[in-house]
Amino acid sequence: MMNVQDQLAQKKKSIDRELERLLSQEDSLLFQAMRHAVLSGGKRFRPLLAFSTGEYFGVGEDVLLPFACGLELIHNYSLVHDDLPLLDNDDFRRGRPSCHKAFGEDIALLAGDSLLTLAFEVIAQAPVDKSLVPGKERVIQEISHLVGAKGMVGGQLMDITLSPEEISEKDLQELILKKTGALIIASIKTGAILGEASALQIEALVEYGRNIGMAFQIRDDIRDAIDEEEKKHPPRPSYVFLHGQSGAKKRLKKFIEDAIKALEKASLESDALHYLARRLLDINGDS
Repeated sequence: MMNVQDQLAQKKKSIDRELERLLSQEDSLLFQAMRHAVLSGGKRFRPLLAFSTGEYFGVGEDVLLPFACGLELIHNYSLVHDDLPLLDNDDFRRGRPSCHKAFGEDIALLAGDSLLTLAFEVIAQAPVDKSLVPGKERVIQEISHLVGAKGMVGGQLMDITLSPEEISEKDLQELILKKTGALIIASIKTGAILGEASALQIEALVEYGRNIGMAFQIRDDIRDAIDEEEKKHPPRPSYVFLHGQSGAKKRLKKFIEDAIKALEKASLESDALHYLARRLLDINGDS
């Protein structure tokens, strides 16, 4: 029997293979840029959350795979746009030149747009049994809402308009829950809805997702703090800016503990979801 880490590694390989297939439809400049953005060693954290949640409720890999890939395409669209000079202005992503540095800002903008629309094409075409069609429609509604103006994009707006010197902890938490947490919650809800989880189970999983979203972003902020100093980037709203690295690490641990408690309170005994949460404690890990 494979352990949880090995099982998730196998799922990641399945996701990578399918993403490569989806992005190899043609060799145009646009698809080259899309492949550059996606097929560069991403962690696939969000699709693994969708897989882990769905499989806990008995959903098969063949059903989950298109949804998992759609979520990863959405994530990478957001990264391509985040890296643009008008937003985060990052020249590198995953150790390689950012999409706009490799292909130009105009092509990168279109590549991001194309990844987003391809994501919904893949999800809409996902084959499911007749009994799962209402769940599929609900998943599309949930993802659309959580990644739009009231979710992820709204968080991106807050990120570029709020001053780190003036931001409150309440505002910062809202920013993170939108910019980072929304797609994480969407991933978890995708698996739960397709698995026909109960309302109480979904509520607990959303609470898990909220805490995981906070932990994920705080860990990224801790990891980015040194890079930002070296690059002389202007400070951005973050827990490190508000509380320093020591305070941010304490809050990281607390959010992970609260995520685990949310699962335990609802008797959701998923080894994979526990593992994905606890892996965020490793500041230098690959999550």
